[in-house]
Parts: sequence; structure tokens; C-alpha cells
Amino acid sequence: MSPPINRSSASSLGLLGELELAVMDHFWDRGESDVKAVFDALGAPRGIRLNTVQSTVKRLHEKGLLQRRKVSHAYRYAACCSRRDHQRMALQAVVDNVMDGETGAMLAAFVDLAARAGDAELDRLEALIAARKEAESDA
Repeated sequence: MSPPINRSSASSLGLLGELELAVMDHFWDRGESDVKAVFDALGAPRGIRLNTVQSTVKRLHEKGLLQRRKVSHAYRYAACCSRRDHQRMALQAVVDNVMDGETGAMLAAFVDLAARAGDAELDRLEALIAARKEAESDA
């Protein structure tokens, strides 16, 4: 079994920490929001301070994952990409940085994961491959 990705390597890959992911989930699920609304939804229930949530939102903005616009004296933030697009970018970062661009092991892992999930997932994987091949042949 491989060791878990540590925080510093996860950060260098563009992967999100637990709170960062929770904040992004808030924006993906609810759309544009201010820090206070994020804090009310996530910070208070977790027992973390408004400043922590504010720093997390600011960091996500600096990473280019959130855009912001000023409304009166405060900023309102919104996700710059969809959840699915972020997942694709994170996976691409893992393939590029951890696997040195080699996709063989990653593809084998996907097949193994799909097999463990059951025949329906293997069928879904086959359908995705077939649809991609068809789209490329039509182009």
C-alpha cells in the first residue's frame, strides 16, 4: 500500500485540504456567497473562527479557484470552475507530477476501482471509452 499524500505534496499538486474542499463544496452547491455565509454554514458547526474561514476563502481566491467582486464593503465569491472540472485538474496534476505523465498505472488503477465497484461501473467505464472513441472519430 502506498503512503498517503502529505499536506505539502498535496498542496504542490493543487489538491485541496479538508477545509478548502468543504469551502469549495459550499460554493459549488450554493453559488455566489460571502465569507459570513460560508462561516455560518461551515465554521460555526466545526468550531472554527471566522478568521480561519476568511483566510481559507482568500487562499482559494489566490489559487485561482474563486473569483470575487466587491459589493459595498465586502467581497462576494464564486467558484471559477465546476466541481467536475476541478476533479479533472486535480487528477491531471497527480498524473503529471506523481506519475511523471505515465498513464499505464493510472489506467490499471481505474479498471481495478471500477471492478471493485461492480459490473455496472465496468460497463460505465466501457461506455465512456466507446463514447470518447466515437466523438474522436466524428471530429
